[in-house]
Amino acid sequence: MRVRWPPPSYPLAGLIALVAVLPVVVLVTLVGDAPDPFSPYNLKVLLNTVVLMALTVLGSVLIGVPLALLTAYVEVPWRRVWLVALAAPLALPSYIGAFTFYAAFGPGGEIETLTGLSTPSLDGMFGAALVMALYTYPFVLLTTRASLCSLDASQVNAARTLGLSLPMSLWRVVLPRVRNGIAAGALLAAMYALSDFGTPAIMRLDTFTRVIFVEYNAFGLSQAAMLSLQLLSIVGLVLYLESRVKTPQELPGRSLSIWPSRRQSVALFAAVAPIVLLAIALPLAVFGIWLWRDGAEGFELAYAWNSAYAALLAALVAVVLAVPVAHAAMSGRAGRLMERLTYLGFGVPGIVMGTALVYLGLKLPLLYQTLALLVLAYVLRFLPLAVGAVRSTSERIDPKLVNAARTLGASRGEAFRRITLPLTLRGIVAGGALVFLEVMRELPATLLLGPTGYETLATYLWRVYEAGYFGRAAVPGLLLILISALGLVLMLSGEARGGRSVLEDNRR
Repeated sequence: MRVRWPPPSYPLAGLIALVAVLPVVVLVTLVGDAPDPFSPYNLKVLLNTVVLMALTVLGSVLIGVPLALLTAYVEVPWRRVWLVALAAPLALPSYIGAFTFYAAFGPGGEIETLTGLSTPSLDGMFGAALVMALYTYPFVLLTTRASLCSLDASQVNAARTLGLSLPMSLWRVVLPRVRNGIAAGALLAAMYALSDFGTPAIMRLDTFTRVIFVEYNAFGLSQAAMLSLQLLSIVGLVLYLESRVKTPQELPGRSLSIWPSRRQSVALFAAVAPIVLLAIALPLAVFGIWLWRDGAEGFELAYAWNSAYAALLAALVAVVLAVPVAHAAMSGRAGRLMERLTYLGFGVPGIVMGTALVYLGLKLPLLYQTLALLVLAYVLRFLPLAVGAVRSTSERIDPKLVNAARTLGASRGEAFRRITLPLTLRGIVAGGALVFLEVMRELPATLLLGPTGYETLATYLWRVYEAGYFGRAAVPGLLLILISALGLVLMLSGEARGGRSVLEDNRR
């Protein structure tokens, strides 16, 4: 009987998967001494978190689905420019939007200072939900648009022939067939709302992420761990609910085209302009005013270097680990399970990852408050980005090339080095770039795990917010917007090449 040995990538992929599960194990260990998880205050925090998530999903769907229909079907001038402008909020971390909204609105805000017009304050649940919806609707826009572009328009034409108006045809014929795309975007919006720390903190709304940070600063690790596990339970429930939304796959056909009149085009522009103005123009204007007023006072280039250095280390480690995980996932069921376990880190909010690794650092003094521990947190959080990019590229390699190399006498390692690795290089570079960009924006894990005195662009932005020196946020804010825009270019260029989007790869 012939023994079938496991692929050589399995042992390393299995070890990486075990490390990915480590933060959850640490949290379970910590939670033993926590107080009552169902106290009135904890229930209030739970309610705030769930309501914020629900409002974020509702807002992102109400904004994202109509915009997906617009950019997929409506033939307006410069449609590609419309898509880039409407997807642009995805390039900004929501805490930048929250910071500028908080500073612009309300008594004494920048709008009142410049124009004399009084505006209401934007904080609490309403402010947080508004900001989160404005910066998560592109998830729904992009995933729904991808589904719409693959539909056959013949059923819509048949519905119109039978007497249905165009709006009713879209409602009854098109939207039910793209439930998967809408659910995928809504899932990403919900996950973002659950994991975001900066927006609730700036808007002064007690959600799990903000309270976990407060408990950590008060040395309440057990309470922070208990809250973290409750938050993870909600994340797991959201993932399960999304998995139940399925629609049959359709063969692609001729796309629907809608030709509006000039007046209708102007009305569409007037309808979407406020979204771009609030989500993009307002933050840029506020940071521009602060830069003109205060210059670069207090900012040091070392902050940008710290961000780039840590992000580069994390990107290099992530792509090195992503290669065996991606190849194990393509080798069999056990490999796919290992890949799924590594995706756990992407569902763990940064504040939760930081809480778990702080405890690990306390048990291992050599790691506590070191750059190595911070890089480990980054890798565990964003490894799925690299795995998705590497796997997506690897799946397109013709296996006959590797088989031919083996037939000609090349060893397994030589075939990998000379055939597989060069052909997956584009995916490796893309995955590393995405990890780099996400690490540059990461705030909560950096606040919890950064070495003493170690400032990055994100943490410096947070410090000046806490201190009230808003003008000093201009340079780091604009740099983060520029860096984040590069990530948007990567995603949209992937769509232009006709491949799977980054969003789709990381849902798998």
